Amino acid sequence: MIKMVTMYDVDPSELVEAIAEELKKNENIKPPEWAKFCKTGVHKQRPPVREDWWYIRAASVLRKVRLLGPIGVSKLRTKYGGKQSRGYKSERFMKGSGSIIRKILQQLEKAGFIAKGSKGIHKGRIITPEGIKLIDRIAKKIGGNTGNRVGKVEKEKKNG
Repeated sequence: MIKMVTMYDVDPSELVEAIAEELKKNENIKPPEWAKFCKTGVHKQRPPVREDWWYIRAASVLRKVRLLGPIGVSKLRTKYGGKQSRGYKSERFMKGSGSIIRKILQQLEKAGFIAKGSKGIHKGRIITPEGIKLIDRIAKKIGGNTGNRVGKVEKEKKNG
């Protein structure tokens, strides 16, 4: 039985890296000039170290939109937030940068990978068929190259 490899069957970090490489080729997704100076949230003390962090974040946001259905900037800010060190006081959770997420969502929308939509009472950004196709194509490429979870599970069923 041959099962099609989807984003749920591959390692998320490998998938995000591969999607980021694909997004670099898209002319609609470019970091703004201020991106090299900014932090990714109030809880961070320094800006990102990687030069291509904008594409990594865009790929991660695209994956989150696919996973979580209609989702907005506020929920994504919570996903990309973290604990802020406040000196001798106890740590507190702080949300991530809304401007970065908003710009990335706008760029992904312009590229045609996501769109505004709703499901029931929930409104927000949803993934388009073009975005699903991109993610699944990359997942298939990754799943075919490495020993993916699907192959391991099928082997265990045969052996066990």
